[in-house]
Amino acid sequence: MRMIFDCVAAQTKPTFENVIVPIAMQENEACADICLVSLLQFVSEDKAIRKASANANKQIDQHRTELYTREDTYMAVQAVYNNMAEMPELEDEDKRLVRLYERRFRNHGLGLDNEKRKRLATILNRLTELEVRFMCNINENDSKVMFTREELKGLSSAFFETCESIVDDGVEKVVVAANQSNYFSVLGQVKRPETRKRMYAAYKTVCPDNVLMLQEAIRLRLEKAQLLGYKTHADFVLGDQMAKTPDNVLAMLENLESKMKPMLQYRFEELEIIKKAEMKYANKPYDGFYSWDISYYSNLNHQLEYEYDIDKVKEYFPIKHTIETLLGVIQKMLGVRIIKADGVSVWHSDVEAYEVWEKGEPKFVGHFYLDLYARKGKYGSATMMSIRAGYQKLDKSREYPAAVLLAGFAKSTPSTPTLLDHDDLETFMHEMGHVFHELCSLTKWSRFHGTRVEHDFSEAPSQMLENWCWEPSVLACISSHYETGCKIPSELVQTMVTARNDNALVDRMSNIFYSLYDMAIHNTTNAADIDVVELYNAMRRDISLYNDGDLYTFGVATVDHYMDGYDAKYYSYLWSEIYSADMFGSRFLKEGLDKKQTGMDYRKEILQPGASRDPMLSLELFLGRKPNSDAFLRLLSPDLQVGI
Repeated sequence: MRMIFDCVAAQTKPTFENVIVPIAMQENEACADICLVSLLQFVSEDKAIRKASANANKQIDQHRTELYTREDTYMAVQAVYNNMAEMPELEDEDKRLVRLYERRFRNHGLGLDNEKRKRLATILNRLTELEVRFMCNINENDSKVMFTREELKGLSSAFFETCESIVDDGVEKVVVAANQSNYFSVLGQVKRPETRKRMYAAYKTVCPDNVLMLQEAIRLRLEKAQLLGYKTHADFVLGDQMAKTPDNVLAMLENLESKMKPMLQYRFEELEIIKKAEMKYANKPYDGFYSWDISYYSNLNHQLEYEYDIDKVKEYFPIKHTIETLLGVIQKMLGVRIIKADGVSVWHSDVEAYEVWEKGEPKFVGHFYLDLYARKGKYGSATMMSIRAGYQKLDKSREYPAAVLLAGFAKSTPSTPTLLDHDDLETFMHEMGHVFHELCSLTKWSRFHGTRVEHDFSEAPSQMLENWCWEPSVLACISSHYETGCKIPSELVQTMVTARNDNALVDRMSNIFYSLYDMAIHNTTNAADIDVVELYNAMRRDISLYNDGDLYTFGVATVDHYMDGYDAKYYSYLWSEIYSADMFGSRFLKEGLDKKQTGMDYRKEILQPGASRDPMLSLELFLGRKPNSDAFLRLLSPDLQVGI
């Protein structure tokens, strides 16, 4: 790529064709290689390969920093940017590309004096190193906790089949990995509070080195922003987002918090009453309501109030049948054919490859892969990763996109198939929303393809698909009891839908906390005075109302989004949800989930443009008006009012 930048810098009469196009074409062609190199650190079973992938990723970022601090190349790009004869004649996507490259060079310090530019380059390289190491520590975490089977009472037999057992001091113990999946299972289902507390403490104290890395990162981000002329890191980040300013983000978050916090307080008081009654019945002293009690008593309350047993729900969603039928739902919605691609080379035997074609015509759309099961060394959370961006080649043919959905589901055993709870359904559809944003996008340049939209819009298509998991007709379609093949009873579905807002309240307040904390560490002019753990724990107590009792925890060490590109952008989940609720409620729900034209309009106006145009224009064209928060409010409570 250095040769391309040399040629661009040598242009005596810079134009879009001889400056911007060569850079963009090189970026197009390098995209797939970079994505594949990065993917290996998340999926390979070989620790050496994971380490090599992470190091390569760091070197790629450092090379990119070197290229975008070249003043000679910047002068050529700036000449195109300032060419008032050529710029107005360019296509809209090309204009956006020129503006993007010009801003990218400026954000790497072009326009600063040499001393400041060198300091900025040092900061950028150090941030890359910190971010890579932070993520590696999460991926490589192998912390474990040992319990007796009695201490884990409440968990299904399938849970134990995924765990190793050892004899410790003559007692058989179950070795439980301190990962996200086991954390949720233990906290949500185990009866003994002592066990839940130990699991909570173990999971919330992994990756201690990450604390110092985040501490250093927020100081460096502030220094970088101020070198570039911004007041805070949040000001720097939000300038090209839909929100535009930290004040707009804080207004939305604080408005939601003020209205939802009393509701959460009331909710926890209800759960505390259940715990007190349970302790009294067991003739045990009541010792308080703690963070490790919330999930367990929420589930217990569902059973008591709604006769809703999460394990009963799971029985209707064996993974193989459920995934196949959910893919069928997506096919119908978007007018595509999904075909399993056998004999394709993949990185692990668990991985399944698929081709996507236009329905009714021999027109290829792209590939996607499902890597759904947990294994040693693999990234533990659900996520979508791009493998290859789509773009238009110079001969006008297309490079077709590819993406992968990673998850950490337990594998089926000879006696028990993998069963998905409702949260798993939502997670799968959420990530498939990202996958099909990648596949259905049709942009000229890879830089604008698919999910590479503004961060505070990127989650809207994925969140929108989650709504299908709450529609009774869809749940009936995708369900099949793992033993009998029966559909899920309509009464159970109605109970799930009724209980939806209970879960939504805790989830949204957690998002509000993560977002406000993100603003607190990134919308400050005094990062050196912030203790990231102390502030995290204090804000979590105040906003999410979590009580860790006598435990000292540092859960912030595993919040990957603060170090993987979501810094100062965590709010985007809530911001995007307002748009996703509007799209679903105003078009799909109103016009019918099966209406073909609605799905095709969604593809054309939301998915297809990617980042090639302002997402507000895409929303307005799909909705036929400016978006509003009415549907989002109805989801939470008819009494809430919030603006964006």
